[in-house]
Parts: sequence; C-alpha cells; structure tokens
Amino acid sequence: MPSVLVRLRPTGPWRIGPDSGDRDRVERIYHSDALYSAVCGAMARLGTLEEWLDATARVVTQDREPAVRFSSCFPFHNETLYVVPPQHLWPPPASSKVRWKGARFVPLPVVESLLSGKTLNDDSWMVDGESECLMPSSAPVGSTLFRTSVRSSAAVDRTGEGAAAHSVACLEFTPGCGLWFVTAFADDTAEEQWSERFKAAIRLLADSGFGGERSRGWGRSETPEFLEDRILVKAGSHDGEVGHWMLSLFHPSASDSVDWQRGNYSLTTRGGRVESEAGWGQVKKNTRMVAEGSVLVSALEPRGAVADVAPDGFAHPVYRAGFGLSFPVPLKVPV
Repeated sequence: MPSVLVRLRPTGPWRIGPDSGDRDRVERIYHSDALYSAVCGAMARLGTLEEWLDATARVVTQDREPAVRFSSCFPFHNETLYVVPPQHLWPPPASSKVRWKGARFVPLPVVESLLSGKTLNDDSWMVDGESECLMPSSAPVGSTLFRTSVRSSAAVDRTGEGAAAHSVACLEFTPGCGLWFVTAFADDTAEEQWSERFKAAIRLLADSGFGGERSRGWGRSETPEFLEDRILVKAGSHDGEVGHWMLSLFHPSASDSVDWQRGNYSLTTRGGRVESEAGWGQVKKNTRMVAEGSVLVSALEPRGAVADVAPDGFAHPVYRAGFGLSFPVPLKVPV
C-alpha cells in the first residue's frame, strides 16, 4: 500500500482543542478526524472538495475502501518519531525507577523492542511529565518536546470603549520538534490521482494553520516534509495471531468483523463545531470512537466508516472520518 509520512515543524503555537472543549486545556494529539476535516477545508479552497468527498467519505458509505486515509498526528524530535504504543504491550511491568504508565508517547524503536520481546532498561529511560513522552535518561535536565501554555488576550469593541479579556491554552514546540502523520493510499491508482493534490492541501494548511485560533496566526508550520513509503516499525516475523494496532481514531463499519470481547482498546468521545458557510460554529453531534494505540482483533484489517455529525436540519452532511489506519502486530510476543 503506497504511503507518505509527513512532518510538520510548527512556527508558533498550536491550539488543539480537548474533547472537553475547555479553553484552558489543550490536547497533545491532532486526531485523524480533525486532520481529515482540515484537509476537506483545504480541498474546498483548491476547488476539488466534491471529488475528494466522492473518493473518501462518500465511497465509504457504499462499503468501499477510501482512496486516502490518515493516521493521527504524533510528536517527533529531530529524527525520532513518537507514537501512542500498543495497549497490549504498554505499560511494561512496574519499575521502582520509571513510572512507565505516565508516558503517553514512546519512540518507535521502543515499540520495535517490545514487539520483539525485549525488556526496557529502566536506567536508560525517563518520563517527561510536560510532554508525556518517554525520553532517554541521558537527555539534558528540563528537556521536553513541547510545553503547554495559557496565553491571554483581550477583545476590544469597535468604538474602543470596552474590552473583554480571555485566555486559551496552546502547545509551544521546542526547536527540532513537531508533529508527524502517515497518509495511506488505497492503491497505485489512488496515489497517482491524489498524491499531488493531497500535498498541495497540506502545504496550504501549513501556511493558513491547523487547529484553533488560526486568525491569530496559530497552527502554522514550515514547508511540510514528505517522505515516501517509509517503514515505521520492523515487527519481525511471527507465526501467531495478529492484532491491529490503531494509529488513527476508528469508527467501525457494519462490515468490520472486530471481536470486541478480545484485544486491548479504549474509547473516546469526539465533538467539535462545524466550519461551514451554512452554519459556522454550530455544535456537531458526538461520536464514540476507538482511540489511538488500541489493539483490535479482527480477521481482516479494520476499515472503518464515516459518521454524519451535522446538527439536525443542517443544510448538508458533515462527515467525521473514522477510517482505520493500523499496523499489524503479534498478539503474543516472544519471551
């Protein structure tokens, strides 16, 4: 399956709203459904929205595979990519030195080690409480991939006679750090048709911004870096049963044959507001979704579905992408 790994290097703060909607809190993952929505907005400005929806959201409603799928966006530091680890392997057994479960993100080489049955040396690792990343214990004191910050501002009325102060939380990335995600194409034909248009959409979003507070210049990045067909994890050979490690949010379709009595998975509730000229800012319907890092047991790769989350009586559908993007991992690793 053709794929592209994308790295975004922020040039300023990013606002990723939490599921709670609290203004004084910020999420650390830019989720796959939000990324899909952002790309839809960019496709609309590029004049290809209807064709894009036909190839992705609408084709899924016909129980066919979408032409393009996204993982969620995870942090990176220089060449080290971090990810939400497979839930059936994380956290490792309790240690007196490292609070493993405090790490939400771990380097991809750590995942490779866990999949091969290796144990982690607790003298070699530490958990950064600020970014919730597992970092080498040799990292300088105070090292972090990003920090959360609350910035204050004031809205002034047009006459200049009144002002309303408000504050909002954001992520501030340290030099060399940013967010990465994977784009997977259904086949070579889909890649040929959508690769360049997808890259144009991401470049547009890098200039205009991802997430919230874009009118303040937040959510922007340097020119995106595109890496073709990069292997994320070398899982090695395994003859046992395979699970599907989710790198995206996932909303199951009627045809997905997931064994919900097995596996290791968690759920999250996604909300948000509509960005459309037909009704800007109206509240979307909530959707329960399988979270990143979940390991699902299924005979076939989980495909996923879209949900129409438009408010009742809205002028058009509003799609929440629940396409599954996963990586096969052994359910039982060598010991």
